[in-house]
Amino acid sequence: MPSWRMDESEHSRFHTCFDVFMFPHHSYFLLVARGFRGVSMSEIVRVNCIKHQYPDATEVQICGLSMTIHKGERVAVLGPNGSGKTTLLLHIVGILRPTEGEVLVFGEPPSKTSLHGKVAMVFQDVDEQIIGPTVWDDIAFSPINYGHPPEEVKKMVNDIIEEMNLQHLANKVPHYLSGGEKKKVAIAGAVVTHPKLLILDEALTGLDPKAKIETIVFLNKLNKEKGMALVITTHEVDILPLIADTVYVISERAIIFKGTPSDLFKHPEIFEKANLHPPPVISLLNTLKREGVPIEITKTIEEAEDELLKLLLTKKAKTTT
Repeated sequence: MPSWRMDESEHSRFHTCFDVFMFPHHSYFLLVARGFRGVSMSEIVRVNCIKHQYPDATEVQICGLSMTIHKGERVAVLGPNGSGKTTLLLHIVGILRPTEGEVLVFGEPPSKTSLHGKVAMVFQDVDEQIIGPTVWDDIAFSPINYGHPPEEVKKMVNDIIEEMNLQHLANKVPHYLSGGEKKKVAIAGAVVTHPKLLILDEALTGLDPKAKIETIVFLNKLNKEKGMALVITTHEVDILPLIADTVYVISERAIIFKGTPSDLFKHPEIFEKANLHPPPVISLLNTLKREGVPIEITKTIEEAEDELLKLLLTKKAKTTT
């Protein structure tokens, strides 16, 4: 096992930028996803109407509805580019401080308390956070610098590599990996110490379909077995039921919606306001319902297909009688 441990001053310098976050149609999968629900729901994050001013004097404000995240909750944040999603996440992990408004993580402002072992983040550009000379070294970075004994570090890293099917990459140089492989390595580095809150900024983007499903299954397993809360930004609306109990929609620097994926699919006007596109079959169901067709707006593609089939069979039965 490598012995690259930072001294105390170096570790302190890296604390904010690296160590805290630990650089860090799926019908056959649907049943698995439905089974993974969070555990107890005590509040761990609260965000109320924040404003931030960047060094170039650019101001970003995110108001509207308040955001609350609870233990074991799976939260998805939707919004077009430039809506403030990443700014919101960076406030939660304490990289940015609000000039106005309130951000509390585990009851304290995140910029004024240590989030070691509590919060991890996977950034949209994972090249900014992968720093180890090999994949194994990179995943080991956090437990080594948290002071875990060498044998414990070895077990932690090997366990997470096996769980995420990264054995073939363990000795590879991260720089030469594909974008999707780097994403999986970054996620492994983030969850190896089992934080209470995992934040993922577009972490599923760039993964091939098989890797995406494997990653979602893995994250849901952590959510169920460890009670780990998940917050993920995504543009892939059709996978929301597989990854989220609660969805927030941000548009024009305001949180305009909070609800379940099923609730969101019943409000096409939210998609339009946020310049997002619902799954085509959900759009079809909403159109039919507006025209007076007795049909339910469903949560998943599979359920929507069942609704349409039931409608067609009912119409066919009436025609033949």
